[in-house]
Amino acid sequence: METEDRPLKRGWTTGACAAAAAKAACAALLSGEFPDPVEIGLPGGRRVAFALAVNEPGDGQGTAGIVKDAGDDPDVTHGALVKATVRHGAAGSGVTFRRGEGVGLVTRPGLPVAVGEPAINPVPRKMIADSVREVAGEGADIEVEISVPDGAALAQKTLNPRLGILHGISILGTTGVVIPYSCSAWIHSIHRGIDVARAMGLTHIAGSTGNASEAAVQKFHGLHEVALIDMGDFVGGMLKYVRAHPVPRVTIAGGVAKMTKLAQGMLDVHSKRGAADLEALASVVLDADGPADLAEAVKGANTVAEAFSLAEAAGVPIGDAIAAAAWRTAAPVLRGADVELEILVFDREGGLRGRKAFASVKAG
Repeated sequence: METEDRPLKRGWTTGACAAAAAKAACAALLSGEFPDPVEIGLPGGRRVAFALAVNEPGDGQGTAGIVKDAGDDPDVTHGALVKATVRHGAAGSGVTFRRGEGVGLVTRPGLPVAVGEPAINPVPRKMIADSVREVAGEGADIEVEISVPDGAALAQKTLNPRLGILHGISILGTTGVVIPYSCSAWIHSIHRGIDVARAMGLTHIAGSTGNASEAAVQKFHGLHEVALIDMGDFVGGMLKYVRAHPVPRVTIAGGVAKMTKLAQGMLDVHSKRGAADLEALASVVLDADGPADLAEAVKGANTVAEAFSLAEAAGVPIGDAIAAAAWRTAAPVLRGADVELEILVFDREGGLRGRKAFASVKAG
């Protein structure tokens, strides 16, 4: 993906920043000197160097910090200071982890880190441990405390509170590299949301395309907040994960335009993937026994919302037809899973404009 005149710049994950900070802090603990820049290895084998923003020697510890550069990705943690404070650990403990200021605490099951642990994911933990061992050697007993001073505030812009990760952000990343607009963090949140819902024994989850549809579907079904999956535009991504990790009942909820795109076969309903086809929507009107002049008016509408209003004013149940067509697009992604699927179409005010009731996708 490119801007008008240059490729988009890649960045570094919080996990990579934490690993670099931990290595520099460990070096200072053992030698009194902070390497700057500090070099670490990424999971793919590439080695990269980071400049230190913080280097604080202490009595029996060392603290180093890296300012996260997310490149051109619109990451909420871009510019955050990721710090590591390293101390000697108990004999035989190996590399252990503590939660510092602004790093989340895991309080719900279903996440890749156990309840009661700092929200430092498995790959970042390995990166940090490997980086520390480069300085301290295999078998070293080292305690690593990761902190992000603004993490508690940043976490309010993420799904962490809903996932049961309290008081801060998660330290994430599987490659160490942030690919601009890859949306990997969003997909990660979708997966973790489903995992937590399953671990809590919930039998019904609802994926929503936005805030209005999320509030509407929660009210419609009286759902627990953990059952609400902020899937955004990634309908297909959510459904593929549900197929491999089934939940008995799944609702897909969205606005009229997004659900019209789904009805027209788009499993990624972002605007960059194309606009809803008003000509195809006009065909839906005709299939629902609407008059030809109404179909022409729908074809010439400025927006999908206007087209819906025209059809509904004429008594044509276009919303139910769109919901049914959206179900036919979504169900094959889940085929074979023991799941019942429902589609709900809402307007911006949360009003229900169309529904395809729960039906099994097992056969198809």
